[in-house]
Amino acid sequence: MSNLYTKAGRPLLRSGDNLFSRSGIQAARIRGNKAYGPDGRYVGTLVGDRLVYRSTDIAAISSAFAAARQAGSASANRVGCALWGEEPPIPD
Repeated sequence: MSNLYTKAGRPLLRSGDNLFSRSGIQAARIRGNKAYGPDGRYVGTLVGDRLVYRSTDIAAISSAFAAARQAGSASANRVGCALWGEEPPIPD
C-alpha cells in the first residue's frame, strides 16, 4: 500500500490497482497512468504521486466495477501543487 495525493493535497490510499479515499471507499481503479471510477468513467491521471483531472483525457473509458471498502485512513493533507489540470472528482 502506498499513499497518493490529489492535486490539492488530499490523501488517497493505493492498494494494488485500487485507489481508496480517506474514508475507505474505493474511489477509482488504475489502468496504466489513468484512474477510472466505479462507473468506468475517467477520474484522473497519475503524475508522480498526484492524481490530477485533465480534460484532454476524458474520452478514456474503462469497464465498470463494484466499489469495495476498507478501513479509513488518518493521513494528513499535503500542500497542493501547481500541476496542469484540476482537482479530481473524488469524495473524501
